[in-house]
This record gives sequence, structure tokens and C-alpha cells, in this order.
Amino acid sequence: MIEVDARGLSCPEPVMMAMQAVKTHSGQSVRVLVSTAIARDNVVAMARRKKKTAAVEQVGDDFAIVIE
Repeated sequence: MIEVDARGLSCPEPVMMAMQAVKTHSGQSVRVLVSTAIARDNVVAMARRKKKTAAVEQVGDDFAIVIE
């Protein structure tokens, strides 16, 4: 699984990083770490637009989104 640490970054950076990882590592799961609910929602929306599934889990004060 590929991991993208976008914690502390504001949009659109987490979305751009996630999109690049999904594109570069096609066929692999990508786990994206973000700090805010807005970044979480935007990464999930991007995954859905790309016809991917996105599972969200809260990890402490942060969020982990697994895109498959």
C-alpha cells in the first residue's frame, strides 16, 4: 500500500497529492493521511470522481482515507 502524508496541508494540496499517487501507482491501494474534515471530504470526492472506493477512518485528530 502506498502512503501519502498530507497532514497539515490545506486544499487543494492533499487532493493533488492523492490524485498523483493514484495515477502513478495504478492498481495499488493508496492511503492518504489528512488533518482536516475539508481535506478528507475533498479527497473522498476526488476518489469517487475517479470511480474508486474510499474508506475513511479517524486516527487520533487526523483522518486516513484508503483509496482502492
